[in-house]
Amino acid sequence: MTTIPTLLEMLKAGVHFGHRPTRWHPKMAPFIYGERGTVHVIDLEKTAEKLAEALAFVKELGAAGKTILFVGSKRQAREIVKREALRAGQPYVNERWLGGTLTNFGEISKLINSYRSTKKALEVGELDKYTKKEQLEFKKKLAKQDATLVGLEHMNRPPDALFIIDQREEKTAIREAKRIKTPVIAISDTNVNPEDVTHPIPANDDAVKSIDMITTLVADAMIEGKTEYEKNRAVEMSAVAAAAAAAKAASVQNAPRAMVIGESL
Repeated sequence: MTTIPTLLEMLKAGVHFGHRPTRWHPKMAPFIYGERGTVHVIDLEKTAEKLAEALAFVKELGAAGKTILFVGSKRQAREIVKREALRAGQPYVNERWLGGTLTNFGEISKLINSYRSTKKALEVGELDKYTKKEQLEFKKKLAKQDATLVGLEHMNRPPDALFIIDQREEKTAIREAKRIKTPVIAISDTNVNPEDVTHPIPANDDAVKSIDMITTLVADAMIEGKTEYEKNRAVEMSAVAAAAAAAKAASVQNAPRAMVIGESL
């Protein structure tokens, strides 16, 4: 079971630091403890509560064999998002969000397939038949696609949920998710509307340690759910195999009797 960090651990990670009061969103009022110096302080007890709810939801998704698209394009989140998404075996976007990733997945899927084909052709040497100038063009195209498609390379269908680092930064992704009713788990700082997502986690979305802590926990919950899913699948497959073996044994056992009956007729 994924363990929720203690209040002290969250304090050390800077999870409690929000933005200046002049930049706050009124809808975040229930999650704000007060002011310290020039910034709002997030109520970490509320953070722990909402974090537990979000992680339980993530685990349920993993246990059902579903996927979460990790999204974080701000500089301090990019490597963390990539690392934890890969660790959990999930797709990710850590550069630029492609418009239509959710709402026009058919077209995005074509881009992904083209990217895969070009990448494979380069790896197996199929591009050697082209001129050096043409090969260079292919490589430039691939390098450009890498920025937006590398994390989506193995995504064959739309994700079942999104995990967002910064609601303001990823507003296009959230807008698309709302349009097609895809659940969104998000780190919600004091300057955003938590009602724009289905599972807000009130926390600092700028500090590296805060981003790292929460993203790692989301990945842990997903891995835990996937492990449960794989165990259940193994049990189901064993049951199917046992039933098939029993049916085959029964068929063999009844065969001689059927032959005898047939001969007597």
